[in-house]
Amino acid sequence: MATLQVPACVPSPAEDAEQLKKAFEGWGTNEGLIISILAHRNADQRRQIQQTYTETYGEDLLKALDKELSSNFERALLLWTLHPSERDAVLANEATKRFTSSNWVLMEIACSRSSHELHLVKQAYHAKFKKSLEEDVAFHTSGDFRKLLVPLVSAFRYEGDEVNVTVAKREAKLLHEKIKDKHYNDEELIRIISTRSKAQLNATFNQYNNEFGNAITKDLKADKDDEFLKLLRATAKLLTYPEKYFEKLLRLCINKLGTDEGALTRVVTTRAEVDLHRIKEEYQRRNSVTLAHAIQKDTRGDYENLLLELIGHSDA
Repeated sequence: MATLQVPACVPSPAEDAEQLKKAFEGWGTNEGLIISILAHRNADQRRQIQQTYTETYGEDLLKALDKELSSNFERALLLWTLHPSERDAVLANEATKRFTSSNWVLMEIACSRSSHELHLVKQAYHAKFKKSLEEDVAFHTSGDFRKLLVPLVSAFRYEGDEVNVTVAKREAKLLHEKIKDKHYNDEELIRIISTRSKAQLNATFNQYNNEFGNAITKDLKADKDDEFLKLLRATAKLLTYPEKYFEKLLRLCINKLGTDEGALTRVVTTRAEVDLHRIKEEYQRRNSVTLAHAIQKDTRGDYENLLLELIGHSDA
């Protein structure tokens, strides 16, 4: 369930564009007005505002925001304003670059989006960067990470609820054998993780737990210093329990010494229109404090205000 709150009566794109233009004029930018508009419009509405702004004022809205804003607030608002597929394309491209590389971001995009959403991300990547996401991931990763990530970003999983119990039993046994022998990069293990539907994986992992007495994610903790194993374990968790994956990510990026604003911004901007309500519930259950309270404690100013609006701050 999304946390984005869109008013019942939304002004026209022309009215919103006019108000944004006013927010940029005069002495000092009116950040509050910008937040009040963009933080309460859905993806299609934000895209219409961008198009109208360009047609009316001859300037790209994102460039105007970039010129007027700064720091974490600018980064969060620019990412949020983008259409989800374009946002993911930008995040994925950054994740393949030398100084911003992140196997985890690539895994997140591949595993937490639907097959259709991932297809749109790849189309947006083609259009913006004139190459494919798959080729960039293949070129900028290596070894076991490449072996896992390329199939993940290439996948087009079945999205239905149908499950084959016989297959679940057989593949649970296969997974157990590979994990027991520490063959974490085995082709069959990666085939199952990267191609089976999320419903089928749930059935397989449940069968694994019932048959062998441990959750698969627990058995994948054999070597806590193995970075590939960490990524593989997180992949299994995200494919089956996304709210638990994102809760842990938020907990780590907020609670450690010095907030990881990059991860915090990414989770809030990418999940606010999807399932952030469930993530918030999981966060409060796990930490006995609301996500809004944690954000208020660790962030300041316009950046804090934007995040609170996007998460639905009635629980602050």
